[in-house]
Amino acid sequence: MIQRWYLKAVQHFLPSPMSIALLLLIVALLLASLFGDFNGAAGGRKFEVLLGYFEDGFWDLLEFSMQMVLILLLGHVLALSAPVTKLIYSLSRMAESTGSAVVLVSISTMAMGLLNWGLGLIFGALLARNIASNASTLSGKRLNYPLIAAAGYLGMMVWHGGLSASAPLKAAEANHFLVAQIGVIPIEETLGSSLNIAVIIALFIIIPLGMWMLSRQFASENITIDEAFIWRNDAERLNIIPNTFAEKVDHTHWIARIIGGLIVVTAMFTIFQQQENQMSLAFISLNFVNFLLFGLALLLHGSIHNFMQAVDKAVQGTAGIIIQFPIYAGIMGIMSYSGLAERMSLFFVEIATTNTLPAYTFFSAALVNFFIPSGGGQWAIQGPVICEAAASLQVPIPKIIMAMAYGDQISNMIQPFWALPLLGITGLSAGQILRYSALIMLLGAAIFILCLYLF
Repeated sequence: MIQRWYLKAVQHFLPSPMSIALLLLIVALLLASLFGDFNGAAGGRKFEVLLGYFEDGFWDLLEFSMQMVLILLLGHVLALSAPVTKLIYSLSRMAESTGSAVVLVSISTMAMGLLNWGLGLIFGALLARNIASNASTLSGKRLNYPLIAAAGYLGMMVWHGGLSASAPLKAAEANHFLVAQIGVIPIEETLGSSLNIAVIIALFIIIPLGMWMLSRQFASENITIDEAFIWRNDAERLNIIPNTFAEKVDHTHWIARIIGGLIVVTAMFTIFQQQENQMSLAFISLNFVNFLLFGLALLLHGSIHNFMQAVDKAVQGTAGIIIQFPIYAGIMGIMSYSGLAERMSLFFVEIATTNTLPAYTFFSAALVNFFIPSGGGQWAIQGPVICEAAASLQVPIPKIIMAMAYGDQISNMIQPFWALPLLGITGLSAGQILRYSALIMLLGAAIFILCLYLF
């Protein structure tokens, strides 16, 4: 009875991701009007200043937005390549029940999320849909499809401790904006720290177990998939035989594989050169990841035609990010230029001690993530505040960076912005996914807080 009431309540009250973005904009405007800095403006001028903050912020993150779109797009394109598709299909045949499905999807998605958040998100969505498709079309079984899809979203709860982590990668850059304050923080001290390794191990053990327990508590939902979601490029599906010179160029394999191979080789040279100078992972930037994903996608798809067919399919998943990211950038402008985000961080910092600062940083980052669902954006705003507090309270800077990273990723479980591509692939609504991910968020938060206190 409680489970049924909970599911209906979330489904009834949780609006669409676009509505949530606009509601958060209204909340940000209200909070900033009460607690923000208006540079001496008074009366009706305050609202004009706030709208100016929103407009300025709206265009602030175009470069970063494009990086995010490419990570998602190229991760999706790579996931649609034949080798990765075969892997997904083979894995999907291993799930015989909701319990085994959520464990399989959880572990697979989190593993991919550690490599790249975009790849993990798309891989999890495709795997979840394949499992549900096989169950309904091949065996006639009824599985809890929304719960399995929620497991496919769990990569967003681990990504900021993996190889595409924004804050640790930015702090490892030679000329990052806080270099004068904290210096260069090597990846080994953040992503490779004993704290992060312990967190990852705990997540990979406890979270799948928690998902399995949810599968025992919540009954199957009667949601059917009409056909197996197995990617086929048009040439393979329609048995197209290229006749003209133009068609032969588009379908030949040697062009895409040569260019893709050259890109991958270039990326490998970057890695080897870095290791010759210093054993470090600092070269793993957003641009490096996108470059490598582009090369791998060309190489694995094998032809320009197949690659572009996958791009056409994958670009649909970026629509929500393209239209919503400027809104969140505008919200970030309000939060940043009015000083509201800094005040939120300062509130937690001012009541913190040496022992509690990492936990308070975690909670403040989780809160700010609702308004600024970007790890890099959060680091730009919160970084100066939390690093200054860490220095004054003698808390290690790498630890405080990871505390912010963990807080940023945990509230993704109830912030639907990054779930947009998954919702498009699975055909489910935000409410159907988040009502389960919200529960697993509580378990994840306990793991993060415990590890922050122990290490």
